[in-house]
Amino acid sequence: MDKIFAIGDIHGCFNKLCNLMDKIDIDRKKDTLVFLGDYIDRGPDSFEVIEYLIDLKKDFRKIIFLKGNHEEMLENYLKGPDKFTYLNNGGQSTLESYIKHNRQQRDSIIPVKHLDFFKSLLFYYQTKKYIFVHAGLKNKVKLESQKPEDMLWIRKSFINSNFYFGKTVVFGHTPFDEPFIDPYKIGIDTGAVYGNKLTCVILPEITFYSS
Repeated sequence: MDKIFAIGDIHGCFNKLCNLMDKIDIDRKKDTLVFLGDYIDRGPDSFEVIEYLIDLKKDFRKIIFLKGNHEEMLENYLKGPDKFTYLNNGGQSTLESYIKHNRQQRDSIIPVKHLDFFKSLLFYYQTKKYIFVHAGLKNKVKLESQKPEDMLWIRKSFINSNFYFGKTVVFGHTPFDEPFIDPYKIGIDTGAVYGNKLTCVILPEITFYSS
C-alpha cells in the first residue's frame, strides 16, 4: 500500500528537516510527501529550507506543499504597508537569512524561484481518507467554501470541536509537546523552532518520526 508522509511546521529549522528526512523510509516514486506550511520565520535558516524543498520536487513524483500563515505574512510584507505584523512574528530572521545568501541582489533579496515557490502553495490537499491543511477548518463549512484566513489561522474552535468533516484532518500551526490525536484530527506541529522536535506522521498506520 502506498503511504502518505506529512511533515509539520519547519520554521527555518534546516538541520532538523534534514535529520528527519534521513530518518523516514519513503518511496520517492510511490509514496506521497505532504508539507503543512510555515517553512520560514523564527528559525535561522529559512533560505536553506526553501532551497531544499524546491530541490525535493525533482526527486518525488507526489509531493505537496501547503501554505502557512507565515508564508502569507511574507507575501503581504512584500506587497505593501503591513511591515510590522510580519517582522513582529519572526520575519526578521527570514530576512536576515535571505540577506546573508543574496547580498548581490538589487531588486529583491528573495530569488525568483523562491517567490514562485511561495505563489504555488496550496491551501489544502485531500485524499479519500484525509484532509491536509495548515491550521484547521471551520465547522459546518464545505471544504471548497472554507476561507483562506480560517485554513491559515484557526486554532481553538477547530481543535476543541468534535465536528467531523468526513475525513481525518491532518494539521499543523498550533504547537504541541507531542502529536495531537483525536478521532477526527491529527496535529503534528511539535514546536521545532521552540527547542522541541520536528515531526512526521506516516499514514495510514499513524506512525510518528521526529528529529
